[in-house]
Amino acid sequence: MTTPRLPVTFPGMRIGLYGGSFNPPHRGHAHVARLALQRLGLDRIWWLVSPGNPLKSMDGLPDVGQRLAAVRRVANHPRAVVTDLEARLGTRYTVDLIRRLKALRPDVRFVLVIGADNWATFHRWGGWREIAQTVPIAVIDRPGATFAALASPAARTFAGARVAECDGLLLPSLAPPAWIFIAGVKVPLSSTALRQTSLAIGPA
Repeated sequence: MTTPRLPVTFPGMRIGLYGGSFNPPHRGHAHVARLALQRLGLDRIWWLVSPGNPLKSMDGLPDVGQRLAAVRRVANHPRAVVTDLEARLGTRYTVDLIRRLKALRPDVRFVLVIGADNWATFHRWGGWREIAQTVPIAVIDRPGATFAALASPAARTFAGARVAECDGLLLPSLAPPAWIFIAGVKVPLSSTALRQTSLAIGPA
C-alpha cells in the first residue's frame, strides 16, 4: 500500500504536531500554535485536523474538508502547515500517528504541542506513557486549566522530566521523556463554547 505523501521535511527539522478536531478553530488555537513556534524555535507547526477525537462525541462534527478550510483561515502563518494527515494515514490515536511519523521521518525532531486542558486528561489517551517516552511534549497554558494540568497524573508521572520554561528552545533536541509548561497571555475561547453560542443564536 502506498504511503500518503507527508508535508516537506528535511533532516534535523523541528516540527510541532498540533492535533485536534478544531470544531470550530478559533484564535485561541492560533495563539497556542504561535506561542509554540516562538518559544520552541520550531521550523514548522503541523495543524493535524483529525477525523474525530476518540474521547468526544462525533455527533454534528463537520467533515474533514470543511474543518481543513476553516483551520487554514485561522492558522494564517508562514510556518503553519494544515493537513488531514491522520485521515490519510488511517491512524485513529495520537500514539499510532507518532509511531508512523517516527518510522517515516526518523531524522525529524517532532514535538507534540497540546493545550493545558488536554494535559490535564492526558492519562486518558491511548498509549499516553508511550507518547511521552517517544516525543518531547509542549504544554501551552489555557484559561482555567493551569492547576488541573500541573496536578494531573501525567505531570506527576513525568515530574522528573519537566523542563524549565526558559529552556524551551532546547526541548525539540532533548531525548524523551521531556515536557515543558509554557505560560503566557491566554485567550479565553473554546470550541465547545463557540458551538453552544452558535446553537443558541440559531442560523443566520
